[in-house]
Amino acid sequence: MEAKPVSTADLDLIQRIIPHRYPFLLIDKVRDVVLNESCVGIKCVTCNEPQFTGHFPGMPIFPGVMIIEAMAQTSGVLVGLSMDLVDKNAKVFFMGVDGVKFRRKVVPGDVLELHVRALRGGGKVWKFEGRAMVEGELACEAQFTAMFDLSGD
Repeated sequence: MEAKPVSTADLDLIQRIIPHRYPFLLIDKVRDVVLNESCVGIKCVTCNEPQFTGHFPGMPIFPGVMIIEAMAQTSGVLVGLSMDLVDKNAKVFFMGVDGVKFRRKVVPGDVLELHVRALRGGGKVWKFEGRAMVEGELACEAQFTAMFDLSGD
Protein backbone atom coordinates (compact mmCIF):
# COMPACT_ATOMS: atom_id res chain seq x y z
CA MET A 1 0.00 0.00 0.00
CA GLU A 2 1.39 3.41 -1.02
CA ALA A 3 1.77 6.04 1.71
CA LYS A 4 -0.76 8.87 1.45
CA PRO A 5 0.85 12.31 1.05
CA VAL A 6 0.46 14.62 4.04
CA SER A 7 -1.97 17.49 3.41
CA THR A 8 -1.81 18.97 6.92
CA ALA A 9 0.76 19.23 9.68
CA ASP A 10 -0.21 19.56 13.32
CA LEU A 11 2.04 21.06 16.00
CA ASP A 12 3.76 17.73 16.71
CA LEU A 13 4.70 17.19 13.06
CA ILE A 14 5.80 20.84 12.68
CA GLN A 15 8.24 20.39 15.57
CA ARG A 16 9.61 17.23 13.97
CA ILE A 17 10.47 19.24 10.84
CA ILE A 18 11.68 22.69 11.96
CA PRO A 19 13.85 23.41 15.03
CA HIS A 20 11.88 26.41 16.37
CA ARG A 21 10.39 26.23 19.86
CA TYR A 22 8.55 28.57 22.24
CA PRO A 23 8.67 31.51 22.28
CA PHE A 24 9.83 31.58 18.65
CA LEU A 25 7.69 28.85 17.11
CA LEU A 26 5.19 31.07 15.31
CA ILE A 27 2.88 28.63 13.53
CA ASP A 28 0.23 26.41 15.06
CA LYS A 29 -0.75 24.31 12.04
CA VAL A 30 -0.08 23.92 8.32
CA ARG A 31 -2.82 22.95 5.89
CA ASP A 32 -3.50 22.63 2.16
CA VAL A 33 -0.02 21.21 1.52
CA VAL A 34 0.83 20.62 -2.14
CA LEU A 35 4.31 19.08 -2.03
CA ASN A 36 7.04 21.15 -3.71
CA GLU A 37 4.49 23.90 -4.45
CA SER A 38 2.48 25.57 -1.68
CA CYS A 39 0.76 25.43 1.69
CA VAL A 40 -1.02 27.60 4.25
CA GLY A 41 0.30 28.11 7.77
CA ILE A 42 -2.02 29.10 10.60
CA LYS A 43 -0.96 31.42 13.44
CA CYS A 44 -3.49 32.22 16.16
CA VAL A 45 -2.41 35.55 17.62
CA THR A 46 -3.13 35.73 21.36
CA CYS A 47 -2.74 38.55 23.88
CA ASN A 48 -0.53 36.50 26.21
CA GLU A 49 2.42 36.30 23.77
CA PRO A 50 5.65 37.84 25.14
CA GLN A 51 6.19 40.40 22.35
CA PHE A 52 3.05 42.28 23.34
CA THR A 53 4.57 43.47 26.63
CA GLY A 54 6.78 45.82 24.61
CA HIS A 55 5.17 46.07 21.16
CA PHE A 56 3.34 48.23 22.16
CA PRO A 57 2.08 48.70 25.73
CA GLY A 58 -1.61 49.60 25.56
CA MET A 59 -1.74 48.98 21.80
CA PRO A 60 -0.59 45.41 21.07
CA ILE A 61 0.50 44.93 17.44
CA PHE A 62 2.06 41.72 16.16
CA PRO A 63 5.52 42.74 14.83
CA GLY A 64 5.93 42.72 11.06
CA VAL A 65 9.25 40.89 11.23
CA MET A 66 7.47 38.10 13.11
CA ILE A 67 4.87 37.86 10.34
CA ILE A 68 7.72 37.34 7.86
CA GLU A 69 9.31 34.76 10.18
CA ALA A 70 5.97 32.92 10.43
CA MET A 71 5.82 32.78 6.62
CA ALA A 72 9.38 31.42 6.59
CA GLN A 73 8.53 28.76 9.18
CA THR A 74 5.53 27.76 7.07
CA SER A 75 7.79 27.39 4.03
CA GLY A 76 10.21 25.33 6.13
CA VAL A 77 7.43 22.85 6.84
CA LEU A 78 6.60 22.73 3.13
CA VAL A 79 10.22 21.93 2.25
CA GLY A 80 10.48 19.43 5.11
CA LEU A 81 7.45 17.53 3.89
CA SER A 82 8.49 17.80 0.23
CA MET A 83 12.04 16.54 0.84
CA ASP A 84 11.17 13.94 3.51
CA LEU A 85 13.01 15.80 6.29
CA VAL A 86 10.79 14.71 9.18
CA ASP A 87 13.03 13.79 12.15
CA LYS A 88 16.18 14.64 10.14
CA ASN A 89 17.26 17.66 12.26
CA ALA A 90 17.49 19.93 9.19
CA LYS A 91 18.13 23.64 9.74
CA VAL A 92 16.91 26.57 7.67
CA PHE A 93 18.57 29.97 7.27
CA PHE A 94 17.27 33.18 5.67
CA MET A 95 19.32 34.36 2.71
CA GLY A 96 17.18 37.30 1.63
CA VAL A 97 13.84 39.06 1.95
CA ASP A 98 12.51 41.25 -0.87
CA GLY A 99 9.47 43.32 -1.74
CA VAL A 100 8.01 43.40 1.77
CA LYS A 101 4.83 45.39 2.15
CA PHE A 102 2.65 45.68 5.23
CA ARG A 103 -1.01 46.41 4.53
CA ARG A 104 -2.81 46.18 7.88
CA LYS A 105 -2.14 45.77 11.60
CA VAL A 106 -2.27 42.28 13.10
CA VAL A 107 -3.56 42.24 16.67
CA PRO A 108 -4.49 39.71 19.36
CA GLY A 109 -7.56 37.74 18.31
CA ASP A 110 -6.54 37.66 14.65
CA VAL A 111 -5.89 34.37 12.87
CA LEU A 112 -3.07 34.76 10.38
CA GLU A 113 -3.23 32.59 7.28
CA LEU A 114 0.27 32.38 5.84
CA HIS A 115 0.01 31.48 2.16
CA VAL A 116 3.42 30.45 0.81
CA ARG A 117 4.30 29.30 -2.69
CA ALA A 118 7.64 27.96 -3.88
CA LEU A 119 9.02 29.92 -6.82
CA ARG A 120 12.23 27.89 -7.04
CA GLY A 121 13.46 24.89 -5.11
CA GLY A 122 14.25 21.22 -4.98
CA GLY A 123 17.74 21.43 -3.47
CA LYS A 124 19.40 23.42 -0.70
CA VAL A 125 18.22 26.89 -1.80
CA TRP A 126 14.52 27.71 -2.20
CA LYS A 127 12.75 30.96 -3.10
CA PHE A 128 9.19 31.67 -1.99
CA GLU A 129 6.48 34.26 -2.19
CA GLY A 130 4.28 34.71 0.84
CA ARG A 131 1.06 36.48 1.70
CA ALA A 132 -0.23 36.87 5.25
CA MET A 133 -4.01 37.19 5.35
CA VAL A 134 -6.49 38.01 8.14
CA GLU A 135 -10.14 37.27 7.36
CA GLY A 136 -9.41 37.48 3.63
CA GLU A 137 -7.60 40.82 3.92
CA LEU A 138 -3.92 41.14 2.98
CA ALA A 139 -1.75 42.00 5.98
CA CYS A 140 1.73 41.44 4.53
CA GLU A 141 3.42 40.22 1.37
CA ALA A 142 7.04 39.33 0.65
CA GLN A 143 9.43 37.20 -1.34
CA PHE A 144 12.16 35.40 0.54
CA THR A 145 15.02 33.00 -0.05
CA ALA A 146 16.21 30.35 2.37
CA MET A 147 18.97 27.77 2.50
CA PHE A 148 18.31 24.38 4.03
CA ASP A 149 21.19 22.65 5.83
CA LEU A 150 20.47 18.98 5.34
CA SER A 151 23.57 17.74 7.17
CA GLY A 152 21.57 17.12 10.38
CA ASP A 153 24.33 18.63 12.54
